Amino acid sequence: MSSAGRKQPACLMQTTSSFYPRLLFPFLALVLIVVSPFLHAADPAVAARPEPSSGKPAVKTVLFFGDSLTAGYGLDDPALAFPGRIQEKISAEKLPWRVINAGLSGETTAGGVRRLDWALRQPVDIFVLELGGNDGLRGLAPDVARANLQSIIDRVRAKNPATLILIAGMEMPTNMGGDYANAFRAIYPALAQKNQAILIPFLLAGVGGDPKLNLPDGVHPTPEGHAIVAENVWKVLRPLLETEPLAATAKP
Repeated sequence: MSSAGRKQPACLMQTTSSFYPRLLFPFLALVLIVVSPFLHAADPAVAARPEPSSGKPAVKTVLFFGDSLTAGYGLDDPALAFPGRIQEKISAEKLPWRVINAGLSGETTAGGVRRLDWALRQPVDIFVLELGGNDGLRGLAPDVARANLQSIIDRVRAKNPATLILIAGMEMPTNMGGDYANAFRAIYPALAQKNQAILIPFLLAGVGGDPKLNLPDGVHPTPEGHAIVAENVWKVLRPLLETEPLAATAKP
């Protein structure tokens, strides 16, 4: 009898017929495992489902952009400078804000213009501008200092129009000459008014000229002096650290 006409044994037929399902089922299971996540993501209802919220407000940023007063020149610990004291107050009240100290000793208003882009690499919600003291002590023209400060303000606003700007007022000692001291003092309220910024009238109020609150150079505050400077800033800054939109808080 030829092989074509030969009947297969029953046991062989059963084995062959049951082999393919056993091979196919694992393959189908593997396909479902690989494909099912993509099918799940393609479901519009699933894709549109919002991520669960932690319920905590996003942390905002206060950036202090200044000279050696901001940097804490002469202090054993720069955290004792007034920006660090502000961070302590923020942390004590558990407010959703952080402080960045972008102070640089010896900085002039012209230097501030040059390094501003570096400071604005991160988002800034409140920008505290503390510059000009070194311009005054060097006897530079008040008009030049004012123009540089205006350039800084313009570029901060161009980067983010919603950024709130605080301007720290500075004053020169009378030995610089009465006319010069008056012209220099007038820079800060004029800039605040022109730009609808918020003015800290005199950053060193209660500290400037007091030997007990300044280092031997007579210019830079001691830790105790910086604590008073922080209070000068905090009185103006604290009302702005609310959860409402900052743009609604700014006053002309």
